Amino acid sequence: MTSQALAVSLGEPSGIGPEIVVKAWRALRATGPAFVVVGDLAALANAAGDASLVCAVKDIARGAAIFNDALPVIDIPLLHPVAPGAAAADTAGLVVRWIEVAAGLVISAKASALVTAPIAKAPLYAAGFRFPGHTEFLGELAPPPNDAPGKGPVMMLATADLRVSLVTIHEPLARVPQLLSQETIINAGLVTATALRRDFGITHPRLAVAGLNPHAGEGGTIGREEISIVGPAVRALAEQGIDVTGPHPSDTLFHPEARARYDAVLCLYHDQAL
Repeated sequence: MTSQALAVSLGEPSGIGPEIVVKAWRALRATGPAFVVVGDLAALANAAGDASLVCAVKDIARGAAIFNDALPVIDIPLLHPVAPGAAAADTAGLVVRWIEVAAGLVISAKASALVTAPIAKAPLYAAGFRFPGHTEFLGELAPPPNDAPGKGPVMMLATADLRVSLVTIHEPLARVPQLLSQETIINAGLVTATALRRDFGITHPRLAVAGLNPHAGEGGTIGREEISIVGPAVRALAEQGIDVTGPHPSDTLFHPEARARYDAVLCLYHDQAL
């Protein structure tokens, strides 16, 4: 197996990251896609229960070549072993470094894509990490696109029959209304439409935009954000050539018949999408 591999950042070493990475390798070792982990070799060997199943490599090409036989790891070791379930701020710097190195492999075109194992945010914040989560940090690391409208990062979650993009991400619900603007919705729509064309092969992407309030505001009687912010943003996206509808009540937006009418939904806050 010698094709270009994925890069995987190990995430929080005291959490489920090592375990699920080992399980993924066991499931994919014979068929691929191959991946190389950036993280702590010892933590993965412990999760595998057999040190011979884990192998340190210096570059991702070598990792792809040995993927059938062992889990390849670009070893950036922890300063000390960690206890399961005991995330600590003194490992946060290395967790961040693993993400930086793994992302760098993708940015330099040595890896085909990045997969991130889960992080524990509280110890990262305690160590001074200034980003709300993976999405915002990766947006800082990635070079800005120079050939597409809109700017990132925009979080999208995708399954076989549903894609949702978020306008606001890791924000307290009480702050969402003040963070929404026509500009943020338009930007998320432009980035999502570009991604649907470029990454999903959808030539003419169709977007639906969710409302903020129950029943999408019920004509302004249950909130006016749909009238003052969301509706104008939808019209502005349409004027830029995007096939878009909304704002739609989110309680009637996700049943099978509704899903057939769009390729992705712009959701206005985290739990509406998830």
